Amino acid sequence: MNAFLFAIVNLIHTVITLYIWIVIISALLSFVRPDPYNPIVQTLYRLTEPVYAWVRRKMPFVIVGGLDLSPLVIILGLQFVDTFMMRALLG
Repeated sequence: MNAFLFAIVNLIHTVITLYIWIVIISALLSFVRPDPYNPIVQTLYRLTEPVYAWVRRKMPFVIVGGLDLSPLVIILGLQFVDTFMMRALLG
């Protein structure tokens, strides 16, 4: 059972890390303004925009002076969840 729990926690850790990288890439691409019809850009938009919108709706103060800080909030939240999960479930 311990090996199964370790495998599940490790899989969730990998998914969280992958999504953090997707958020970072999406945030960096927002500075360049790439072609919106590019399939990669559309995929990144579909993966991140619902979460960005949820954060903006729940925390309207994340937009400061025209700068959207929702990617930062998402990354910090995911890292908190990841660290908490690793410590709580694996001891």
